[in-house]
Amino acid sequence: MGETSFPTKWLAWRPGTVRLMLVLSFAPMAAPALARAECILQPGDGGTVAAVIDGATLRLDDGLVVRLAGIAAPEPPLAATPPAWPLAAASREALVRLALGKDVALEFPGADRDRYGRAVAVVTAEGAAGSLAEALLAEGLARVMPGDEASDCLSPLFATEREAREKRLGLWADPYYAIRAARDPALVDRADAYDLVEGRVVSVGVRGRVAYLDFGRDWRTDFTAVVVEPAGEALAALGRAPVSLKGRQVRLRGWIERHDGPSLRVTNPAQLELLDDGD
Repeated sequence: MGETSFPTKWLAWRPGTVRLMLVLSFAPMAAPALARAECILQPGDGGTVAAVIDGATLRLDDGLVVRLAGIAAPEPPLAATPPAWPLAAASREALVRLALGKDVALEFPGADRDRYGRAVAVVTAEGAAGSLAEALLAEGLARVMPGDEASDCLSPLFATEREAREKRLGLWADPYYAIRAARDPALVDRADAYDLVEGRVVSVGVRGRVAYLDFGRDWRTDFTAVVVEPAGEALAALGRAPVSLKGRQVRLRGWIERHDGPSLRVTNPAQLELLDDGD
């Protein structure tokens, strides 16, 4: 795709694809958090952890289901139903150890419910120095997954994840969770997986309020990052406007999609990290 061209594969998926992209582009709940860096947490009612559903989800004694904000625990892709999955059990067992039966406090960094009705919160167990999300990241049993959080809320999570990655703890020692190369042809087979992907941006195309970062010469088969608003505006405010990223080495994180070639949708600027100085 050239710098001003528009990849027709994004129109050819199915009739609802572009409409879905526009809905994401104008999502009203995401804009306030993305527009600010300061971490403002709204306190909520706490409770006692009655059950641990998975490595990032709890149920309190009043029935409230809570997802830990800012992280993704090991889990299979949506279409997979294996009897076991690498480190999924270990992540859940760690959260049981850290939280089950304990009183916890909830603080909300953005929208207080996700589309499944779960509370999305920073959760801290009574007497703990940091949040449950930080504790799981420190053991290498989760990865940072930006959602509706301001950048300052995510900074300590990224720092903790980086330390665990450098020490090759937990999932960072498992090949399944390795950081993927954007030019790796096997990336197309990882649809519905949450991945970290690194590569150099070959070209940038813009269509309306959506930018397309291509990592190969053939957008029909090569990896593409789709940057939707308000993430594009937030990146520009940080000095990383999508149109300026041609030739830059970047790391992306998000859910892999497959539409001809593999792709990843960027809805939060924290999903895109610069790995070079631009020289």
